[in-house]
Amino acid sequence: MPTEKPRYTVIVDDELLKRIDDFRFENRYPSRSAATLELIRLGLEQLEKNQAKEAKSTENADSRD
Repeated sequence: MPTEKPRYTVIVDDELLKRIDDFRFENRYPSRSAATLELIRLGLEQLEKNQAKEAKSTENADSRD
């Protein structure tokens, strides 16, 4: 099933591959790619939340000065 979506390759060590596979099977993803995409999405969402929290914390600290 060809796709027009961009592709790239990621090289991981054995331990990280095991963690990805464990996540995949525990959450019933149909492929490593699907599991990896979800892990990337979750990681980016968490990063954005952390950045927003830091920005808000900085704003609050600046307003107290």
